[in-house]
Amino acid sequence: MRTALLALLLLGICTRSLAAELTVYSSRIEDLIKPIFGRYTAETGTPIRFITDKEGPLLQRLRAEGASTPADLLLTVDAGNLWQAAQLGLLQPVQSEVLAANLPAHLRDPEGRWFGLSIRARTVVYHSGRVQPGALSTYEALGDARWKDRLCLRTSKKVYNQSLVAMMLAELGPQRTEAVVAGWVGNLAAPPFASDNEVMEAIVAGRCDVGLVNTYYYGRLMRQRPELPLKLFWPNQDPAEGELGGVHVNVSGMGVTTHSPHPEAAVKFLEWLSQRPAQALFAGLNLEFPANPAVEADAITANWGTFTQDPVNLAEAGRRQAEAVRLMDRVGYR
Repeated sequence: MRTALLALLLLGICTRSLAAELTVYSSRIEDLIKPIFGRYTAETGTPIRFITDKEGPLLQRLRAEGASTPADLLLTVDAGNLWQAAQLGLLQPVQSEVLAANLPAHLRDPEGRWFGLSIRARTVVYHSGRVQPGALSTYEALGDARWKDRLCLRTSKKVYNQSLVAMMLAELGPQRTEAVVAGWVGNLAAPPFASDNEVMEAIVAGRCDVGLVNTYYYGRLMRQRPELPLKLFWPNQDPAEGELGGVHVNVSGMGVTTHSPHPEAAVKFLEWLSQRPAQALFAGLNLEFPANPAVEADAITANWGTFTQDPVNLAEAGRRQAEAVRLMDRVGYR
């Protein structure tokens, strides 16, 4: 009996040690993924190797490697980038009851090629001493005359703004969207900034009163400088016709590569990432929100209050991205 038990134990150890190594191509920096990957290895024995780079080079690398790629999974930010990877044929469809149960439909590809794992909201930030929250309402209203010379925006070259405008195109149509974005441009207090941090610094300095930022940039800044007179506002919470259906959210997400050497193991890892322990880590490390609605937000982000998300599928952010870029260029949003 003891011999048999020892044999089973040794078999389990050997099996665990021989677990297939998974390779992830990631546009997320090492500090934001290494703790998560390390936990999975500790729990399952599956080693995770990762290579980090910008989205563009990673997609080019996957295309060049083709069927010989070592990559099992692609992890990147923004649904537009995930959509592009899928359109290039770099991600394979995945059917998983676990992923379908854990991740809302609007945060994953309708064809199962990518899945949002953490949420970043692109919302309104304002100076709490110069703006009353009752004066704020929607993204669209930031184009109204009351915000003339009071609005700051990040450059249109950033994919986050391209995705917001792309979702507006999907929901509001080109004519209404163009009018809104042109209104934003007319209200700018300064030329568009290179980063969300610069937008917030401009608000603090009195160059403008309101802006649009990703929530995690706000969280990082306020964690370092909690005395700053900045607050978040959740727009479009009671939307009418001609308005977005809630707060614009985007995701960091992942898909299994078309030529993954270990597709079954890759799906298991993806499923694990959609569950509570990984979701809490994913959101907490970068002050984002869990994609799985059953998982509680980090204490810092929870203090910002709850909000209703725009429920339109984020695939539209990719599908309409090129059109969004042309529109922003046409109205002078640089």
